[in-house]
Amino acid sequence: MTKQEEQLGTERPVKLIFMLAVPSVAAQFINVLYNIVDRMYIGHIPEVGATALTGVGLTFPIITIISAFSAFVGAGGAPLAAIELGRGKHDAAERILGTAVSLLTAFAVVLTVVFLIFKEPVLYLFGASSKTISYAVDYLSIYLIGTLFVQLALGLNMFITCQGHAKTAMLSVVIGAVLNIVLDPVFIFALGMGVKGAALATIISQAASAVWVVVFLCSSRSAFRIRRACLRPDVHQAKRTMALGISPFIMQATESLIIIVFNTQLQKYGGDLYVGSMTILQSLMQLVFVPVMGFTQGTQPIISFNYGAGKTERVRQTVRIMLVVTLCITTAGWLAANLFPHILVRIFTSDAELLTVSAAVLPVFMGGVWIFGGQTACQSAFVGLGQAKISLFLALLRKVIILIPFAYILPCFLGLKGIYLAEPVSDITAALTTVTLFALRFKKILAVPAGE
Repeated sequence: MTKQEEQLGTERPVKLIFMLAVPSVAAQFINVLYNIVDRMYIGHIPEVGATALTGVGLTFPIITIISAFSAFVGAGGAPLAAIELGRGKHDAAERILGTAVSLLTAFAVVLTVVFLIFKEPVLYLFGASSKTISYAVDYLSIYLIGTLFVQLALGLNMFITCQGHAKTAMLSVVIGAVLNIVLDPVFIFALGMGVKGAALATIISQAASAVWVVVFLCSSRSAFRIRRACLRPDVHQAKRTMALGISPFIMQATESLIIIVFNTQLQKYGGDLYVGSMTILQSLMQLVFVPVMGFTQGTQPIISFNYGAGKTERVRQTVRIMLVVTLCITTAGWLAANLFPHILVRIFTSDAELLTVSAAVLPVFMGGVWIFGGQTACQSAFVGLGQAKISLFLALLRKVIILIPFAYILPCFLGLKGIYLAEPVSDITAALTTVTLFALRFKKILAVPAGE
């Protein structure tokens, strides 16, 4: 048993959570800088910044879908690998990892080909106009070339975190993010490449992260490694991975669907200005979601490992701490959105009209974010415990069952404000449902040993 495995099963939960979660939060936060830094620079391009920002924002549903496939494999396979480590079955963990590499590669090829062929009609479907389409196409055409790097960097990094190497996983993200921050102004402004430069900086940075992750998982430092013999997909492990990964996949993929719905509705009721505001609002929402997702991802291996090892009291302690911390983070985000809306929006735009509109609707849009930490913590715990069906239902509940219908219904009565109001209505309803379901099911799940 490695030192990391021993710590997962013996170290005090509070200390262990912060040993793993803090680097994971940092990694997630730095990772989001890929897109946020792009938006910050693009939004301040002289004369065309607001239009360019709106155009690049239209590509986010596609970028989110690509990331969702990495979560499909990584977030599904990594908890299973952690459970196998807890049970002392290293060979099974390596078969899961090898299958994950094959799945991520296959998804990358398919996604690249499909979106390169259909990018323009898809972007128009997502709310592009004649003014914004050229910026969207320029950015996406280059970004898609790096799809394989995105899949490997994001999907396989979770296999580093799940074995307790949180700092190593963080470094894989830091390398790419720092490189992106340095290259963005060079390509966008110094070389005059505009949005194309932002995309090029991103894929170079993701390539660096992907190399770091793959090299680590092939090395002796990893508790389980990428081995040539395991790269042939194991059908059984692929099914297990995708069954558990379907929940995180739907969480991210439906985020793409929501952006599409918001953009098309805002284009219908308001126009390009309001579509641009959604790019800013989604960026600020990410600044709240990212530390929450990072914390839960860092904590999840502790839940999975100890559940696999039959240490249920450690699972209970870990879940309690995770719930408290995530609620504190989302409450802080809610307060910031209500107290400093103009300051936050100004990060992304200097356009007076876009600034006024975005700052006015930010408190409405983030009105329910304070309770979102409860949903994320409970849903992450379900995933860590291997509860694929429950996780899938909860992933569908917030976005597909509640948010999308309200995004169409509320504007009929409230106009533009109804589109922004759909978000908090969904957040509050789904969080209350998730927490209640978790309270009813948690003890029953712990009563059944892992794998039975």
